[in-house]
Amino acid sequence: MMNSKKRSPWAWIPTLYFAQGLPYVAVMTVSVIMYKRLGISNTDIALYTSWLYLPWVIKPFWSPFIDLLKTKRWWVVAMQILVGAGLAGIAFTIPASNFFQLTLAVFWLIAFSSATHDIAADGFYMLALDSHDQAMYVGIRSTFYRIATITGQGLLIIIAGLLESSTGLKPAELQVNAGPQYASTFTLPAGDTTINATPVQSSDYMFEMNPPVVNLGTNTITVDSAAILRAYAVEHNIANGFVEAEKSKAQLEKEESWWTRSVSNPLGGFIKRNFGEENAGKEVHKMNGNAQLVAVKLSKAPAVGEKIVLNTSMKKGDKSIFLAYGDRITFTSENWDKPAYLLVQVDPKLDHETSASFKGLSGNISFAWSVTFFILAGFFLAIALYHKFILPKPASDKPAKEVTARNIFKEFFETFASFFKKKQIWIAIAFLLLYRLPEAQLVKLISPFLLDAREVGGMGLTTGQVGLVYGTIGILGLTLGGIIGGIIAAKGGLKKWLWPMAWSISLTCATFVYLSVFQPESLFVINLCVFVEQFGYGFGFTAYMLYMIYFAAGEHKTAHYAICTAFMALGMMMPGMMAGWLQELIGYENFFWWVMICCVTTIAVTAFIKVDDSFGRKQAEVKA
Repeated sequence: MMNSKKRSPWAWIPTLYFAQGLPYVAVMTVSVIMYKRLGISNTDIALYTSWLYLPWVIKPFWSPFIDLLKTKRWWVVAMQILVGAGLAGIAFTIPASNFFQLTLAVFWLIAFSSATHDIAADGFYMLALDSHDQAMYVGIRSTFYRIATITGQGLLIIIAGLLESSTGLKPAELQVNAGPQYASTFTLPAGDTTINATPVQSSDYMFEMNPPVVNLGTNTITVDSAAILRAYAVEHNIANGFVEAEKSKAQLEKEESWWTRSVSNPLGGFIKRNFGEENAGKEVHKMNGNAQLVAVKLSKAPAVGEKIVLNTSMKKGDKSIFLAYGDRITFTSENWDKPAYLLVQVDPKLDHETSASFKGLSGNISFAWSVTFFILAGFFLAIALYHKFILPKPASDKPAKEVTARNIFKEFFETFASFFKKKQIWIAIAFLLLYRLPEAQLVKLISPFLLDAREVGGMGLTTGQVGLVYGTIGILGLTLGGIIGGIIAAKGGLKKWLWPMAWSISLTCATFVYLSVFQPESLFVINLCVFVEQFGYGFGFTAYMLYMIYFAAGEHKTAHYAICTAFMALGMMMPGMMAGWLQELIGYENFFWWVMICCVTTIAVTAFIKVDDSFGRKQAEVKA
């Protein structure tokens, strides 16, 4: 007998998928920024955080337990409480002297809890909604997952920054202007490293930038000149104790354990190469955009043993102007009377007037990040309490019967076996692996194509322009495509809209063929092409997500959906691994023609799958 009062999916789907996305971005992105602010070297950050993605990769291996034990509703609430406890654990361990090891251990706990939450949340979504509502809200759940990502990368960082501002010295300000009217010069500081013989005394600590306003010409300098400027800043800052020297490769290898050398390093490198962000670890000093050193000094000596750390980052402006070196500087009683050096640089493709401002913060960083993670922990405990009362209780959400320690592993293997016994299993696997074959290759090369010079077949955009075109307009198109796809699929059903969605995800790739052939200079045309392609992908991807839900239906649907997501990740990973290699061999124009040829596989695998006519479509209510 059904509950007469049906709870609206709007009451829990947005919060459920917001809660699904937030811990992921906290582990994969926010942790990197936090460690950077706390003074961990780039080498250690890359080494130890790159393999935190592992729990999301291997989650299908424990997904059967979610089907066998307890209810999906119980797992969702329990994992949210555990994630909240983990985030509080991060907050408590940040002030510790060995915080790096402790917080990494807790991040591992959060990662496994979050991956388990993903399994349970996706399973609960399929149990709590009929096929029509599953289609209707598939775009909404994706949207709130993306909102969580934006919140984590934006709001959390802003909160930490505000806390740093309120607890430290007055922020140091640096204004950088760039344009063709300014000169492009190469200048090294004078040999005297002392600010002056009689430094200005002040009752308060105060940072001073010299010069406070930098005007950079847009004419390029040589790569060697840019490298010399960076090398000067690095050597000077290390020699005077403003930064610590990065460990050499030999030192790192000597300190590595067998596990690090044989397991975590190769695994971390594999995950970073195939799942990491585009341009991660990019050596900006190899660019030949105009650059200038900026000296930073402190007004008076800190107390003996006291450290004042200056963290500098962009406040606002064009990302085509960036801080190439010196984002974290440490002042002590021994080096305060000498200048530390930052290096600002412009994108070499910049050809118009623009500006950016930078802010240096020196607050209590440990306190700021502890409070930020306490806030995040409080949110998760609140969301767990909310879901405890708001999540519906579908009759089908129940644990397996007669689960004992004796037969649990038997059920575990039977769950996997039952997946591969489903009808059309090999066609379904082919669909999961090949439906996104064109996009899996295209997505790896979009940013490089937009950034690369026109002489080598790219669009020659600046970093700031790519942030607008792909990071803003592209995301808007992707989100709108997903939402509209879900609404339309809910009206006519997946089978009716399967072919339009397959053609949508295929034909829109032609926009990049157009861009590579004609290389239009109009930013409006480039934005329009990227929007169309990303909209087509978002719209077409709806069919893919709905088919995973459709194929996973039946007994053990939660575990089976998790296995589907593993094939989904594999379908993106394998083609992406060879995309860059192939593009370097044949060039951008021929590469995008190759992507269009690969669209044949999308159409081919779509032709073989079978979907029930009624799946996703609203059924007429039968009146008593």
